[in-house]
Amino acid sequence: MGDPKFSRRKYDTPAHPWEGDRIKAENELLMKYGLKNKRELWRAQSFVRVLRAQSRDLQARLRAGDPQAKVETDQLLKRCAKLALLPDEGATLNEVLAINTEAVLARRFQTLLYRKGLAYTPSQARQLIVHGHISVNGRKVTIPGYMIKRGEEEAITYHGNSPLTNELHPSRPKPEELAKLKAVEEAKAETKEKDEIHVAKPKLKKMVTTELKAEKEDKEGDIEAPTPAPEAETPEKKE
Repeated sequence: MGDPKFSRRKYDTPAHPWEGDRIKAENELLMKYGLKNKRELWRAQSFVRVLRAQSRDLQARLRAGDPQAKVETDQLLKRCAKLALLPDEGATLNEVLAINTEAVLARRFQTLLYRKGLAYTPSQARQLIVHGHISVNGRKVTIPGYMIKRGEEEAITYHGNSPLTNELHPSRPKPEELAKLKAVEEAKAETKEKDEIHVAKPKLKKMVTTELKAEKEDKEGDIEAPTPAPEAETPEKKE
Protein backbone atom coordinates (compact mmCIF):
# COMPACT_ATOMS: atom_id res chain seq x y z
CA MET A 1 0.00 0.00 0.00
CA GLY A 2 2.89 2.34 0.70
CA ASP A 3 3.53 5.03 3.26
CA PRO A 4 0.73 7.65 3.37
CA LYS A 5 3.37 10.34 3.81
CA PHE A 6 4.91 9.41 0.48
CA SER A 7 2.14 8.90 -2.04
CA ARG A 8 2.84 6.97 -5.20
CA ARG A 9 3.46 8.78 -8.43
CA LYS A 10 0.30 8.84 -10.57
CA TYR A 11 1.96 9.39 -13.93
CA ASP A 12 4.60 7.91 -16.21
CA THR A 13 7.27 10.04 -17.81
CA PRO A 14 8.04 9.77 -21.55
CA ALA A 15 10.38 6.97 -22.55
CA HIS A 16 12.67 9.41 -24.39
CA PRO A 17 13.06 12.90 -22.85
CA TRP A 18 14.22 14.70 -26.00
CA GLU A 19 11.75 14.40 -28.86
CA GLY A 20 11.06 17.62 -30.74
CA ASP A 21 7.59 16.77 -32.05
CA ARG A 22 6.38 15.47 -28.68
CA ILE A 23 7.77 18.47 -26.79
CA LYS A 24 6.10 20.87 -29.23
CA ALA A 25 2.74 19.09 -28.87
CA GLU A 26 3.05 19.08 -25.07
CA ASN A 27 3.83 22.80 -24.95
CA GLU A 28 0.77 23.57 -27.08
CA LEU A 29 -1.46 21.62 -24.69
CA LEU A 30 0.10 23.38 -21.70
CA MET A 31 -0.73 26.76 -23.22
CA LYS A 32 -4.20 25.74 -24.36
CA TYR A 33 -5.36 24.37 -21.00
CA GLY A 34 -3.24 26.58 -18.69
CA LEU A 35 -1.42 23.68 -17.04
CA LYS A 36 1.18 24.45 -14.41
CA ASN A 37 3.73 21.89 -15.57
CA LYS A 38 4.03 18.78 -17.70
CA ARG A 39 3.34 16.50 -14.75
CA GLU A 40 -0.33 17.47 -14.98
CA LEU A 41 -0.31 16.56 -18.68
CA TRP A 42 1.47 13.26 -18.03
CA ARG A 43 -1.08 12.45 -15.34
CA ALA A 44 -3.90 12.85 -17.86
CA GLN A 45 -2.03 10.75 -20.43
CA SER A 46 -1.43 8.00 -17.86
CA PHE A 47 -5.11 8.04 -16.92
CA VAL A 48 -6.04 7.51 -20.58
CA ARG A 49 -3.54 4.67 -20.90
CA VAL A 50 -5.04 2.94 -17.84
CA LEU A 51 -8.55 3.16 -19.30
CA ARG A 52 -7.40 1.77 -22.64
CA ALA A 53 -5.47 -1.07 -20.97
CA GLN A 54 -8.55 -2.03 -18.96
CA SER A 55 -10.68 -1.97 -22.09
CA ARG A 56 -8.31 -4.25 -24.03
CA ASP A 57 -8.03 -6.65 -21.10
CA LEU A 58 -11.81 -6.83 -20.64
CA GLN A 59 -12.40 -7.43 -24.34
CA ALA A 60 -10.05 -10.43 -24.22
CA ARG A 61 -11.71 -11.79 -21.09
CA LEU A 62 -15.18 -11.38 -22.57
CA ARG A 63 -14.16 -13.39 -25.62
CA ALA A 64 -12.86 -16.08 -23.27
CA GLY A 65 -16.23 -16.22 -21.49
CA ASP A 66 -15.16 -14.80 -18.10
CA PRO A 67 -18.36 -13.93 -16.13
CA GLN A 68 -16.53 -11.42 -13.90
CA ALA A 69 -15.45 -9.46 -17.00
CA LYS A 70 -19.07 -8.44 -17.65
CA VAL A 71 -19.33 -6.92 -14.17
CA GLU A 72 -16.04 -5.05 -14.54
CA THR A 73 -17.06 -3.83 -18.00
CA ASP A 74 -20.23 -2.28 -16.60
CA GLN A 75 -18.20 -0.62 -13.84
CA LEU A 76 -15.69 0.81 -16.31
CA LEU A 77 -18.37 2.20 -18.64
CA LYS A 78 -20.26 3.62 -15.66
CA ARG A 79 -17.12 5.34 -14.44
CA CYS A 80 -16.42 6.91 -17.85
CA ALA A 81 -20.05 7.99 -18.16
CA LYS A 82 -19.92 9.57 -14.69
CA LEU A 83 -16.95 11.70 -15.82
CA ALA A 84 -18.81 12.57 -19.06
CA LEU A 85 -16.13 10.89 -21.15
CA LEU A 86 -18.77 8.58 -22.65
CA PRO A 87 -22.56 8.79 -23.06
CA ASP A 88 -24.78 7.45 -20.29
CA GLU A 89 -26.21 4.63 -22.37
CA GLY A 90 -25.11 2.56 -25.31
CA ALA A 91 -21.35 2.95 -24.80
CA THR A 92 -18.99 0.09 -25.64
CA LEU A 93 -15.42 -0.89 -24.81
CA ASN A 94 -14.33 0.21 -28.28
CA GLU A 95 -15.42 3.77 -27.44
CA VAL A 96 -13.16 3.64 -24.37
CA LEU A 97 -10.24 3.07 -26.72
CA ALA A 98 -11.21 6.27 -28.56
CA ILE A 99 -10.81 8.48 -25.46
CA ASN A 100 -7.82 10.80 -25.87
CA THR A 101 -5.84 13.12 -23.61
CA GLU A 102 -7.72 16.28 -24.62
CA ALA A 103 -11.03 14.69 -23.66
CA VAL A 104 -9.67 14.25 -20.13
CA LEU A 105 -8.15 17.74 -19.98
CA ALA A 106 -11.48 19.21 -21.11
CA ARG A 107 -13.17 17.79 -17.99
CA ARG A 108 -10.78 19.46 -15.53
CA PHE A 109 -12.23 22.01 -13.13
CA GLN A 110 -9.90 24.71 -14.45
CA THR A 111 -10.92 24.19 -18.08
CA LEU A 112 -14.67 24.16 -17.45
CA LEU A 113 -14.44 27.27 -15.27
CA TYR A 114 -12.73 29.15 -18.12
CA ARG A 115 -15.12 27.86 -20.79
CA LYS A 116 -18.09 28.83 -18.65
CA GLY A 117 -16.94 32.47 -18.83
CA LEU A 118 -16.04 32.94 -15.16
CA ALA A 119 -12.41 33.80 -15.95
CA TYR A 120 -10.59 35.71 -18.68
CA THR A 121 -7.93 33.07 -19.27
CA PRO A 122 -7.16 29.50 -18.14
CA SER A 123 -4.37 30.91 -15.97
CA GLN A 124 -6.78 33.23 -14.18
CA ALA A 125 -9.18 30.32 -13.74
CA ARG A 126 -6.43 28.38 -12.00
CA GLN A 127 -5.65 31.32 -9.74
CA LEU A 128 -9.30 31.76 -8.73
CA ILE A 129 -9.60 28.07 -7.89
CA VAL A 130 -6.41 27.93 -5.83
CA HIS A 131 -7.38 31.08 -3.90
CA GLY A 132 -10.74 29.60 -2.96
CA HIS A 133 -13.05 31.85 -4.99
CA ILE A 134 -14.94 29.03 -6.78
CA SER A 135 -17.33 26.41 -5.49
CA VAL A 136 -19.09 23.34 -6.88
CA ASN A 137 -22.54 22.60 -5.47
CA GLY A 138 -21.85 25.15 -2.74
CA ARG A 139 -18.63 23.41 -1.68
CA LYS A 140 -15.31 25.21 -2.06
CA VAL A 141 -12.91 23.31 -4.32
CA THR A 142 -9.28 24.41 -4.52
CA ILE A 143 -7.92 21.69 -6.86
CA PRO A 144 -7.60 22.84 -10.51
CA GLY A 145 -7.26 19.24 -11.73
CA TYR A 146 -10.48 18.06 -10.09
CA MET A 147 -12.47 16.02 -12.62
CA ILE A 148 -15.95 17.51 -12.93
CA LYS A 149 -18.65 14.85 -12.95
CA ARG A 150 -21.64 14.82 -15.25
CA GLY A 151 -24.22 17.35 -14.07
CA GLU A 152 -21.78 19.42 -12.00
CA GLU A 153 -21.02 21.89 -14.79
CA GLU A 154 -24.06 24.00 -13.98
CA ALA A 155 -23.14 24.03 -10.28
CA ILE A 156 -19.81 25.81 -10.86
CA THR A 157 -20.03 29.35 -9.52
CA TYR A 158 -18.28 31.90 -7.33
CA HIS A 159 -18.10 30.95 -3.67
CA GLY A 160 -20.49 32.79 -1.35
CA ASN A 161 -17.65 34.29 0.73
CA SER A 162 -15.71 35.49 -2.31
CA PRO A 163 -15.72 39.20 -3.21
CA LEU A 164 -16.20 38.12 -6.84
CA THR A 165 -19.87 37.54 -6.13
CA ASN A 166 -20.20 41.30 -6.61
CA GLU A 167 -20.88 41.89 -10.31
CA LEU A 168 -18.92 45.17 -10.19
CA HIS A 169 -15.70 43.51 -9.06
CA PRO A 170 -12.90 44.47 -11.50
CA SER A 171 -11.52 40.91 -11.73
CA ARG A 172 -14.86 39.49 -12.75
CA PRO A 173 -15.11 38.98 -16.54
CA LYS A 174 -17.64 41.05 -18.47
CA PRO A 175 -19.61 39.42 -21.32
CA GLU A 176 -18.55 42.01 -23.89
CA GLU A 177 -14.88 41.64 -22.94
CA LEU A 178 -15.12 37.86 -23.22
CA ALA A 179 -16.65 38.24 -26.68
CA LYS A 180 -13.72 40.43 -27.78
CA LEU A 181 -11.18 37.93 -26.43
CA LYS A 182 -12.94 35.10 -28.23
CA ALA A 183 -12.87 37.01 -31.50
CA VAL A 184 -9.14 37.71 -31.09
CA GLU A 185 -8.42 34.03 -30.38
CA GLU A 186 -10.40 32.92 -33.42
CA ALA A 187 -8.51 35.40 -35.61
CA LYS A 188 -5.17 34.13 -34.27
CA ALA A 189 -6.22 30.53 -34.95
CA GLU A 190 -7.18 31.37 -38.54
CA THR A 191 -3.90 33.21 -39.12
CA LYS A 192 -1.92 30.31 -37.69
CA GLU A 193 -3.74 27.84 -39.91
CA LYS A 194 -3.08 29.94 -43.02
CA ASP A 195 0.60 30.31 -42.13
CA GLU A 196 0.91 26.55 -41.69
CA ILE A 197 -0.67 25.99 -45.12
CA HIS A 198 1.66 28.51 -46.82
CA VAL A 199 4.69 26.93 -45.18
CA ALA A 200 3.59 23.41 -46.00
CA LYS A 201 2.97 24.01 -49.71
CA PRO A 202 6.53 25.08 -50.68
CA LYS A 203 7.93 22.20 -48.65
CA LEU A 204 5.55 19.77 -50.30
CA LYS A 205 6.40 21.12 -53.75
CA LYS A 206 10.11 20.81 -53.06
CA MET A 207 9.73 17.24 -51.81
CA VAL A 208 7.69 16.18 -54.84
CA THR A 209 10.14 17.86 -57.25
CA THR A 210 13.10 16.18 -55.60
CA GLU A 211 11.46 12.75 -55.69
CA LEU A 212 10.48 13.10 -59.37
CA LYS A 213 13.98 14.23 -60.29
CA ALA A 214 15.55 11.29 -58.47
CA GLU A 215 13.11 8.87 -60.08
CA LYS A 216 13.90 10.27 -63.53
CA GLU A 217 17.64 9.93 -62.96
CA ASP A 218 17.18 6.31 -61.84
CA LYS A 219 15.21 5.48 -64.97
CA GLU A 220 17.79 7.10 -67.22
CA GLY A 221 20.54 5.16 -65.52
CA ASP A 222 18.73 1.85 -65.98
CA ILE A 223 18.24 2.34 -69.75
CA GLU A 224 21.43 1.69 -71.65
CA ALA A 225 22.29 4.16 -74.36
CA PRO A 226 21.87 2.60 -77.86
CA THR A 227 25.11 1.81 -79.70
CA PRO A 228 25.55 3.82 -82.92
CA ALA A 229 25.13 1.90 -86.19
CA PRO A 230 28.35 1.29 -88.17
CA GLU A 231 28.85 3.57 -91.11
CA ALA A 232 28.49 2.01 -94.57
CA GLU A 233 31.70 1.86 -96.55
CA THR A 234 31.72 4.14 -99.55
CA PRO A 235 33.17 3.06 -102.90
CA GLU A 236 36.04 5.54 -102.56
CA LYS A 237 37.16 3.89 -99.33
CA LYS A 238 37.03 0.44 -100.98
CA GLU A 239 39.36 1.64 -103.72
